[in-house]
Amino acid sequence: MTGLPFQPRPLAHVTMGLGWDPADRGGFFRRGNSDIDLNAAALLFAGTDFVDVAYHEQLTSRDGSTRHLGDSVTGDGDGDNEMIVVDLTKVDPVVTAVVFLVSCYTGHRFGQIENGFCRVVDNVTGVELVRFDLADAAEHTGLVIGMLHRPRGSWEYTAIVEPIQVEHIADAVPLIARQLGR
Repeated sequence: MTGLPFQPRPLAHVTMGLGWDPADRGGFFRRGNSDIDLNAAALLFAGTDFVDVAYHEQLTSRDGSTRHLGDSVTGDGDGDNEMIVVDLTKVDPVVTAVVFLVSCYTGHRFGQIENGFCRVVDNVTGVELVRFDLADAAEHTGLVIGMLHRPRGSWEYTAIVEPIQVEHIADAVPLIARQLGR
């Protein structure tokens, strides 16, 4: 994991990016049983209560602040295959945290994925706040990357980087809520 130990100013616009390479099909015959489908999600909480989400089945949060820019089911292409953009100036005031999650919808462990990574970028400065190689969570199918929160009135990012065993975001909600309650 790489990232800054501190943030020089409050955050306003942030992107979470997720990238990986497609499954090796081995010519005419595929190796493995399916494409690798990773998912990026942003879960919005009010305290420990889950209130909204942006992910591949709901591309925009109800307040319009958080947008998933499209689902990749294969990892084809260079760079970020999925992105979530958060305009922190538009987040509903009831929301106290926006938590970023990566999960493998097809059940593959991160160690089976070629060149998988996730990152969080401050869009105003272009600074990468955190970057994580998914192979470092090799035995897991999910990863809580970090959260945006406002402990002192303005938005800040805190890296969490906690591997978990989930395939769908619904499975992650209670785990994340417990963590927010600490």
